[in-house]
Amino acid sequence: MPRQVCYRLQCTAWSALAAAVLLTTACSKPAATGPGNPGAPGVSATVPVISAPVVSRPLGTQIEAVGTARANESVDVTSKSSNIVTAIRFEEGDFVRRGDVLVELDSAEARATLAEAQAALADSESQFNRSRELYAQQALSVSQLDQIEATLKVNRARVNAASARLSDTVIRAGFDGRTGFRRVSVGSLVSPGTVITTLDDTSTIKLDFTVPETYFYLLKKGLAVTANSAGLPNRPFEGKVTNIDSRIDPVTRSVTVRADIPNRDGALRPGMFMTVVLQGAVVATLLVPEAAIIPEQGRMYVFVVDGEVAHRREVKIGRRRPGEVEIVSGVKEGERVVVDGTQNLRDGTAIREQAQAPSTVSS
Repeated sequence: MPRQVCYRLQCTAWSALAAAVLLTTACSKPAATGPGNPGAPGVSATVPVISAPVVSRPLGTQIEAVGTARANESVDVTSKSSNIVTAIRFEEGDFVRRGDVLVELDSAEARATLAEAQAALADSESQFNRSRELYAQQALSVSQLDQIEATLKVNRARVNAASARLSDTVIRAGFDGRTGFRRVSVGSLVSPGTVITTLDDTSTIKLDFTVPETYFYLLKKGLAVTANSAGLPNRPFEGKVTNIDSRIDPVTRSVTVRADIPNRDGALRPGMFMTVVLQGAVVATLLVPEAAIIPEQGRMYVFVVDGEVAHRREVKIGRRRPGEVEIVSGVKEGERVVVDGTQNLRDGTAIREQAQAPSTVSS
Protein backbone atom coordinates (compact mmCIF):
# COMPACT_ATOMS: atom_id res chain seq x y z
CA MET A 1 0.00 0.00 0.00
CA PRO A 2 1.36 3.41 -0.87
CA ARG A 3 2.75 5.54 2.14
CA GLN A 4 0.26 8.42 1.55
CA VAL A 5 -2.82 6.15 1.80
CA CYS A 6 -1.55 4.58 5.03
CA TYR A 7 -1.08 8.03 6.64
CA ARG A 8 -4.65 9.03 5.83
CA LEU A 9 -6.10 5.85 7.43
CA GLN A 10 -4.17 6.55 10.69
CA CYS A 11 -5.51 10.12 10.95
CA THR A 12 -9.05 8.91 10.47
CA ALA A 13 -8.66 6.38 13.32
CA TRP A 14 -7.30 8.99 15.75
CA SER A 15 -10.20 11.36 14.99
CA ALA A 16 -12.78 8.67 15.70
CA LEU A 17 -11.11 7.82 19.03
CA ALA A 18 -11.09 11.50 20.19
CA ALA A 19 -14.78 11.90 19.35
CA ALA A 20 -15.65 8.82 21.42
CA VAL A 21 -13.74 10.13 24.46
CA LEU A 22 -15.52 13.55 24.34
CA LEU A 23 -18.94 11.91 24.08
CA THR A 24 -18.24 9.70 27.10
CA THR A 25 -17.10 12.68 29.24
CA ALA A 26 -20.17 14.74 28.34
CA CYS A 27 -22.52 11.93 29.26
CA SER A 28 -20.87 11.45 32.70
CA LYS A 29 -21.41 15.19 33.90
CA PRO A 30 -24.24 15.71 36.48
CA ALA A 31 -27.08 18.07 35.75
CA ALA A 32 -26.07 21.72 36.35
CA THR A 33 -29.49 22.86 37.50
CA GLY A 34 -32.57 21.41 39.03
CA PRO A 35 -34.56 21.64 42.21
CA GLY A 36 -33.19 18.35 43.41
CA ASN A 37 -29.59 19.53 43.21
CA PRO A 38 -28.31 21.24 46.37
CA GLY A 39 -25.54 22.95 44.43
CA ALA A 40 -27.87 24.47 41.88
CA PRO A 41 -27.89 28.25 41.50
CA GLY A 42 -30.66 30.04 43.46
CA VAL A 43 -30.69 27.49 46.31
CA SER A 44 -28.72 28.67 49.47
CA ALA A 45 -27.88 26.65 52.59
CA THR A 46 -29.51 27.69 55.89
CA VAL A 47 -27.37 29.62 58.40
CA PRO A 48 -27.26 28.38 62.01
CA VAL A 49 -28.09 31.17 64.51
CA ILE A 50 -28.99 31.75 68.14
CA SER A 51 -31.80 34.15 68.97
CA ALA A 52 -33.22 35.83 72.07
CA PRO A 53 -36.58 37.49 72.77
CA VAL A 54 -37.28 41.21 73.01
CA VAL A 55 -38.43 41.72 76.61
CA SER A 56 -40.03 44.54 78.56
CA ARG A 57 -38.51 45.27 81.97
CA PRO A 58 -38.45 48.21 84.40
CA LEU A 59 -35.44 50.42 83.76
CA GLY A 60 -34.38 53.68 85.36
CA THR A 61 -31.42 55.93 84.71
CA GLN A 62 -28.72 55.46 87.32
CA ILE A 63 -26.27 58.20 88.22
CA GLU A 64 -23.06 57.30 90.02
CA ALA A 65 -21.04 59.89 91.95
CA VAL A 66 -18.67 60.28 94.88
CA GLY A 67 -19.02 62.61 97.84
CA THR A 68 -17.90 63.50 101.34
CA ALA A 69 -19.96 62.96 104.48
CA ARG A 70 -20.58 65.98 106.71
CA ALA A 71 -22.23 66.32 110.09
CA ASN A 72 -25.71 67.80 110.24
CA GLU A 73 -24.31 70.41 112.64
CA SER A 74 -20.64 70.87 113.46
CA VAL A 75 -18.71 73.48 115.47
CA ASP A 76 -15.35 74.08 117.10
CA VAL A 77 -16.02 74.96 120.74
CA THR A 78 -13.99 78.09 121.58
CA SER A 79 -13.82 80.89 124.15
CA LYS A 80 -14.91 84.45 123.40
CA SER A 81 -12.22 85.99 125.63
CA SER A 82 -8.84 85.24 127.19
CA ASN A 83 -9.32 83.38 130.45
CA ILE A 84 -8.20 80.49 132.60
CA VAL A 85 -9.96 77.11 132.48
CA THR A 86 -11.23 76.23 135.96
CA ALA A 87 -13.36 73.14 135.23
CA ILE A 88 -14.09 70.70 132.40
CA ARG A 89 -17.57 69.19 132.53
CA PHE A 90 -17.46 66.70 129.63
CA GLU A 91 -15.68 63.53 128.63
CA GLU A 92 -14.30 62.89 125.18
CA GLY A 93 -16.91 61.26 122.98
CA ASP A 94 -19.81 62.12 125.30
CA PHE A 95 -23.26 62.75 123.89
CA VAL A 96 -24.44 66.09 125.29
CA ARG A 97 -27.70 67.99 125.10
CA ARG A 98 -28.18 71.57 124.09
CA GLY A 99 -27.36 73.86 127.04
CA ASP A 100 -25.19 71.36 128.91
CA VAL A 101 -22.08 72.92 130.50
CA LEU A 102 -18.87 71.90 128.76
CA VAL A 103 -16.22 74.15 130.28
CA GLU A 104 -16.06 76.73 133.08
CA LEU A 105 -13.61 79.64 133.03
CA ASP A 106 -12.37 81.89 135.85
CA SER A 107 -15.34 84.11 136.76
CA ALA A 108 -14.00 86.08 139.76
CA GLU A 109 -13.31 89.26 137.80
CA ALA A 110 -16.60 89.04 135.90
CA ARG A 111 -18.55 88.62 139.13
CA ALA A 112 -16.85 91.62 140.72
CA THR A 113 -17.58 93.74 137.66
CA LEU A 114 -21.21 92.68 137.74
CA ALA A 115 -21.53 93.51 141.45
CA GLU A 116 -20.04 96.94 140.86
CA ALA A 117 -22.44 97.61 138.00
CA GLN A 118 -25.42 96.43 140.02
CA ALA A 119 -24.49 98.78 142.89
CA ALA A 120 -24.22 101.73 140.54
CA LEU A 121 -27.58 100.79 139.03
CA ALA A 122 -29.22 100.65 142.45
CA ASP A 123 -27.86 104.13 143.30
CA SER A 124 -29.09 105.48 139.95
CA GLU A 125 -32.56 104.07 140.46
CA SER A 126 -32.75 105.64 143.93
CA GLN A 127 -31.65 109.04 142.63
CA PHE A 128 -34.11 108.86 139.76
CA ASN A 129 -37.03 108.09 142.09
CA ARG A 130 -36.17 111.08 144.35
CA SER A 131 -35.72 113.31 141.33
CA ARG A 132 -39.20 112.48 140.07
CA GLU A 133 -40.65 113.59 143.43
CA LEU A 134 -38.64 116.83 143.33
CA TYR A 135 -39.68 117.44 139.76
CA ALA A 136 -43.34 117.00 140.78
CA GLN A 137 -42.78 119.68 143.43
CA GLN A 138 -41.11 121.85 140.77
CA ALA A 139 -37.87 121.76 142.76
CA LEU A 140 -35.98 120.14 139.85
CA SER A 141 -35.78 121.24 136.23
CA VAL A 142 -36.60 119.04 133.26
CA SER A 143 -32.97 119.01 132.10
CA GLN A 144 -31.73 117.79 135.47
CA LEU A 145 -34.31 115.00 135.49
CA ASP A 146 -33.31 113.96 131.98
CA GLN A 147 -29.64 113.80 132.98
CA ILE A 148 -30.39 111.57 135.98
CA GLU A 149 -32.56 109.31 133.79
CA ALA A 150 -29.75 109.01 131.24
CA THR A 151 -27.32 107.95 133.97
CA LEU A 152 -29.83 105.31 135.05
CA LYS A 153 -29.98 103.87 131.51
CA VAL A 154 -26.18 103.76 131.26
CA ASN A 155 -25.91 101.84 134.52
CA ARG A 156 -28.55 99.35 133.34
CA ALA A 157 -26.54 98.77 130.16
CA ARG A 158 -23.40 98.22 132.26
CA VAL A 159 -25.21 95.59 134.32
CA ASN A 160 -26.30 93.79 131.13
CA ALA A 161 -22.75 93.88 129.76
CA ALA A 162 -21.31 92.57 133.03
CA SER A 163 -23.92 89.77 133.07
CA ALA A 164 -22.96 88.78 129.50
CA ARG A 165 -19.25 88.66 130.39
CA LEU A 166 -20.07 86.49 133.39
CA SER A 167 -22.15 84.09 131.25
CA ASP A 168 -19.23 83.85 128.80
CA THR A 169 -17.20 82.19 131.53
CA VAL A 170 -19.48 79.16 131.18
CA ILE A 171 -19.29 77.46 127.77
CA ARG A 172 -22.37 75.40 126.89
CA ALA A 173 -23.35 73.04 124.07
CA GLY A 174 -25.19 74.86 121.32
CA PHE A 175 -27.05 71.74 120.14
CA ASP A 176 -27.39 68.03 120.78
CA GLY A 177 -24.25 66.25 119.65
CA ARG A 178 -21.14 64.29 120.44
CA THR A 179 -17.96 65.87 121.73
CA GLY A 180 -14.55 65.28 120.20
CA PHE A 181 -11.07 65.25 121.72
CA ARG A 182 -10.38 67.60 124.61
CA ARG A 183 -7.74 70.13 123.59
CA VAL A 184 -7.24 71.95 126.94
CA SER A 185 -6.70 71.13 130.58
CA VAL A 186 -7.73 72.76 133.85
CA GLY A 187 -5.48 75.78 134.35
CA SER A 188 -4.90 76.36 130.64
CA LEU A 189 -5.03 79.93 129.36
CA VAL A 190 -7.39 80.05 126.38
CA SER A 191 -7.63 82.92 123.94
CA PRO A 192 -10.43 83.88 121.57
CA GLY A 193 -10.48 81.23 118.82
CA THR A 194 -8.65 78.58 120.82
CA VAL A 195 -10.36 75.24 120.10
CA ILE A 196 -11.40 73.55 123.34
CA THR A 197 -13.15 70.61 121.69
CA THR A 198 -15.45 69.83 118.75
CA LEU A 199 -19.17 69.17 118.78
CA ASP A 200 -20.90 67.24 115.98
CA ASP A 201 -24.51 66.33 115.45
CA THR A 202 -24.28 63.12 113.39
CA SER A 203 -27.86 61.91 113.82
CA THR A 204 -28.19 62.89 110.16
CA ILE A 205 -25.30 62.94 107.70
CA LYS A 206 -25.20 65.50 104.92
CA LEU A 207 -23.62 63.99 101.82
CA ASP A 208 -22.39 66.50 99.22
CA PHE A 209 -21.51 65.23 95.73
CA THR A 210 -21.38 66.52 92.15
CA VAL A 211 -23.45 65.36 89.19
CA PRO A 212 -22.65 66.08 85.51
CA GLU A 213 -24.77 68.76 83.87
CA THR A 214 -26.13 66.21 81.37
CA TYR A 215 -28.15 64.59 84.19
CA PHE A 216 -29.54 67.86 85.53
CA TYR A 217 -33.02 67.06 84.17
CA LEU A 218 -33.24 64.03 86.47
CA LEU A 219 -32.39 65.87 89.68
CA LYS A 220 -35.12 66.89 92.09
CA LYS A 221 -35.68 67.10 95.82
CA GLY A 222 -36.77 63.81 97.34
CA LEU A 223 -34.89 61.66 94.83
CA ALA A 224 -33.73 58.44 96.51
CA VAL A 225 -29.99 57.82 96.87
CA THR A 226 -27.94 54.83 98.01
CA ALA A 227 -24.51 55.47 99.50
CA ASN A 228 -21.68 53.10 100.38
CA SER A 229 -18.41 53.53 102.25
CA ALA A 230 -15.28 51.43 101.88
CA GLY A 231 -14.92 51.58 105.66
CA LEU A 232 -18.33 49.93 106.12
CA PRO A 233 -18.44 47.20 103.45
CA ASN A 234 -21.68 45.47 102.48
CA ARG A 235 -23.76 48.08 104.26
CA PRO A 236 -25.71 50.45 101.98
CA PHE A 237 -27.16 53.64 103.44
CA GLU A 238 -30.41 55.03 102.10
CA GLY A 239 -31.22 58.74 101.90
CA LYS A 240 -32.91 61.47 99.88
CA VAL A 241 -31.83 64.54 97.96
CA THR A 242 -32.59 67.63 100.05
CA ASN A 243 -31.01 70.42 98.05
CA ILE A 244 -29.50 71.22 94.65
CA ASP A 245 -27.03 74.06 94.21
CA SER A 246 -28.36 77.11 92.39
CA ARG A 247 -25.29 77.27 90.14
CA ILE A 248 -23.50 74.91 87.74
CA ASP A 249 -19.72 74.99 87.84
CA PRO A 250 -18.60 76.43 84.46
CA VAL A 251 -15.26 74.59 84.68
CA THR A 252 -16.38 71.06 85.52
CA ARG A 253 -19.90 71.43 84.06
CA SER A 254 -21.36 69.79 87.14
CA VAL A 255 -23.77 70.75 89.90
CA THR A 256 -23.40 70.08 93.61
CA VAL A 257 -26.17 68.00 95.19
CA ARG A 258 -26.82 67.42 98.90
CA ALA A 259 -28.53 64.36 100.33
CA ASP A 260 -29.51 63.64 103.93
CA ILE A 261 -28.79 60.13 105.24
CA PRO A 262 -30.19 58.97 108.61
CA ASN A 263 -27.40 57.86 110.95
CA ARG A 264 -29.22 56.79 114.11
CA ASP A 265 -26.53 54.36 115.27
CA GLY A 266 -23.67 56.76 114.53
CA ALA A 267 -21.92 54.38 112.13
CA LEU A 268 -21.12 57.14 109.65
CA ARG A 269 -18.57 59.79 110.60
CA PRO A 270 -17.99 63.25 109.13
CA GLY A 271 -15.28 63.26 106.48
CA MET A 272 -15.98 59.76 105.14
CA PHE A 273 -15.53 59.25 101.40
CA MET A 274 -18.67 57.66 99.95
CA THR A 275 -19.93 56.43 96.60
CA VAL A 276 -23.46 57.46 95.66
CA VAL A 277 -26.02 55.98 93.28
CA LEU A 278 -29.11 57.97 92.30
CA GLN A 279 -32.01 56.08 90.77
CA GLY A 280 -34.15 58.01 88.28
CA ALA A 281 -37.79 57.27 87.52
CA VAL A 282 -38.33 53.59 86.63
CA VAL A 283 -40.45 52.87 83.54
CA ALA A 284 -41.19 49.77 81.43
CA THR A 285 -38.57 49.52 78.68
CA LEU A 286 -37.94 47.20 75.70
CA LEU A 287 -34.54 45.52 76.03
CA VAL A 288 -32.46 43.31 73.74
CA PRO A 289 -29.04 41.70 74.27
CA GLU A 290 -26.20 44.00 73.28
CA ALA A 291 -24.89 41.34 70.85
CA ALA A 292 -28.00 41.74 68.68
CA ILE A 293 -27.18 45.34 67.73
CA ILE A 294 -25.39 45.82 64.37
CA PRO A 295 -24.00 49.32 63.78
CA GLU A 296 -23.64 50.38 60.17
CA GLN A 297 -22.83 53.89 58.90
CA GLY A 298 -24.25 55.61 61.95
CA ARG A 299 -27.43 53.51 62.01
CA MET A 300 -28.40 50.54 64.16
CA TYR A 301 -29.91 47.28 62.88
CA VAL A 302 -31.06 43.92 64.20
CA PHE A 303 -32.03 40.67 62.46
CA VAL A 304 -35.57 39.71 63.42
CA VAL A 305 -36.52 36.02 63.21
CA ASP A 306 -39.59 35.42 61.04
CA GLY A 307 -40.21 31.70 60.96
CA GLU A 308 -37.19 30.22 59.19
CA VAL A 309 -36.03 33.52 57.70
CA ALA A 310 -34.14 36.49 59.21
CA HIS A 311 -35.07 40.02 58.16
CA ARG A 312 -32.82 42.99 58.79
CA ARG A 313 -34.62 45.85 60.53
CA GLU A 314 -33.43 49.31 61.51
CA VAL A 315 -33.96 50.24 65.18
CA LYS A 316 -33.45 53.26 67.38
CA ILE A 317 -31.60 52.58 70.61
CA GLY A 318 -31.62 54.42 73.94
CA ARG A 319 -29.94 53.77 77.25
CA ARG A 320 -27.48 50.98 77.91
CA ARG A 321 -26.62 48.84 80.87
CA PRO A 322 -24.23 45.87 81.08
CA GLY A 323 -25.30 43.32 78.46
CA GLU A 324 -28.51 45.11 77.45
CA VAL A 325 -29.65 47.93 75.18
CA GLU A 326 -32.91 49.85 75.26
CA ILE A 327 -34.90 49.77 72.01
CA VAL A 328 -36.90 52.95 71.46
CA SER A 329 -38.47 51.87 68.16
CA GLY A 330 -38.15 49.18 65.49
CA VAL A 331 -39.18 45.98 67.28
CA LYS A 332 -42.00 44.78 69.48
CA GLU A 333 -42.09 42.84 72.71
CA GLY A 334 -42.02 39.09 72.11
CA GLU A 335 -40.21 39.20 68.76
CA ARG A 336 -36.93 37.31 68.57
CA VAL A 337 -33.66 38.81 67.39
CA VAL A 338 -30.48 37.04 66.31
CA VAL A 339 -27.67 37.36 68.87
CA ASP A 340 -25.16 34.91 67.37
CA GLY A 341 -24.49 34.33 63.67
CA THR A 342 -25.36 37.82 62.40
CA GLN A 343 -22.06 38.06 60.48
CA ASN A 344 -23.32 35.45 57.99
CA LEU A 345 -26.78 36.95 57.49
CA ARG A 346 -28.33 39.12 54.83
CA ASP A 347 -31.89 40.36 54.63
CA GLY A 348 -34.10 37.34 53.88
CA THR A 349 -31.47 34.69 54.63
CA ALA A 350 -32.84 31.28 55.58
CA ILE A 351 -31.83 30.33 59.10
CA ARG A 352 -31.73 27.30 61.34
CA GLU A 353 -32.18 27.85 65.06
CA GLN A 354 -29.35 26.15 66.91
CA ALA A 355 -30.55 27.17 70.34
CA GLN A 356 -32.55 29.90 71.97
CA ALA A 357 -30.69 32.25 74.28
CA PRO A 358 -32.37 33.09 77.57
CA SER A 359 -33.91 36.51 78.02
CA THR A 360 -31.61 39.42 78.87
CA VAL A 361 -29.98 39.90 82.25
CA SER A 362 -32.50 40.33 85.01
CA SER A 363 -32.97 43.83 86.34
